[in-house]
Amino acid sequence: MNKEKILIVEDDSDINSLLCKILEKEGFETVSAYSGSEALLRISMEQFDMMLLDLMIPGTTGEEVIKQLREKENEIPILVLTAKATLEDKVSVLDLGADDYLTKPFENEEVVARVNARLRRFRKKSKENEKRESGFQKLQFKNLVLDKEARTCYVKEKEISLTALEFDILTLLLEHPDKVYSKENIYQAIWKENYIGEDSTVSVHVSNIRKKIAVCDKEEYIKTVWGIGFKLANL
Repeated sequence: MNKEKILIVEDDSDINSLLCKILEKEGFETVSAYSGSEALLRISMEQFDMMLLDLMIPGTTGEEVIKQLREKENEIPILVLTAKATLEDKVSVLDLGADDYLTKPFENEEVVARVNARLRRFRKKSKENEKRESGFQKLQFKNLVLDKEARTCYVKEKEISLTALEFDILTLLLEHPDKVYSKENIYQAIWKENYIGEDSTVSVHVSNIRKKIAVCDKEEYIKTVWGIGFKLANL
């Protein structure tokens, strides 16, 4: 299992070294930076699981580091370590996008506890995002499961072979199960061209999809809405 990597941004070399020792003893990998610009450069070049950040650092301030990262939608957990201890300072830095705040001087045990707490929350969030993103790749309707990323389609756990156009048409219908699509809607969405009025292309493809599904399941999946077009045959 790879060690989680933490960036320590602190210009005081003694404190930086101490934080590295504290976290390495707990099994983390640490990397040191001594200014805001160095921190941003390292983050642009490497992947970190968390950052401990002093606010009063040379060059780019800690506040500016946070601001720039959050503007770029970088969600790295940030634990601020600083001598600034007023409520106003704390609220300000949290509003910028820091995840937690610890004032100096600090206890070693509290540093470890805060780091572990933030990483647990971040791991949970990452897993939830992965699960959600994975769910977006798979569409399910009745006994049919379509995987957008793998471009596979199963009905009652049996794979059916769809052409690229058939797959795209079925995906379109599955993504909007309550919407009625006219032939023109489908043609323009899939072929990216203007629809020619009496063209039967869409109807032929939909008919082929129905036939392939019917081999595995006799239940109706695509309903014809007469005079309009097609939609999923919801119960």
